[in-house]
Amino acid sequence: MDLGNFSVSLTVKDIEVSKAFYEKLDFKEVGGKLQENWIVLQNGNARIGLFQGMLDKNIMTFNPGWTKDKETLRDFQDVRELQRILKARGLTMTPEADETTEGPAYFMLTDPDGNTLLFDQHVPGPTR
Repeated sequence: MDLGNFSVSLTVKDIEVSKAFYEKLDFKEVGGKLQENWIVLQNGNARIGLFQGMLDKNIMTFNPGWTKDKETLRDFQDVRELQRILKARGLTMTPEADETTEGPAYFMLTDPDGNTLLFDQHVPGPTR
């Protein structure tokens, strides 16, 4: 099972202060909109999103169909396929992806310690 590109979405108190901190660790802005209080930073393969006033808590994010550079893959496991596998393993999604749809969709899981995992597909389905 390939979960896709991984990043951490952090809830921050002051996005400017947080951005300056991570820039000192050589993270560079690669996406987002600072004026909307969210940005994406990257250092090598490490990617983090900073979100001010948008998230209740930090979230681990997986993006099926994307490389670390947001390039669309031709062959990958669709988010609905991942959901079916995980449901068969006894996990519960809240919310679930609508399995009657195609293309972009998402579902979420909560681990035993209350951490949120977001499986967020932004691209059309695979072209296998």
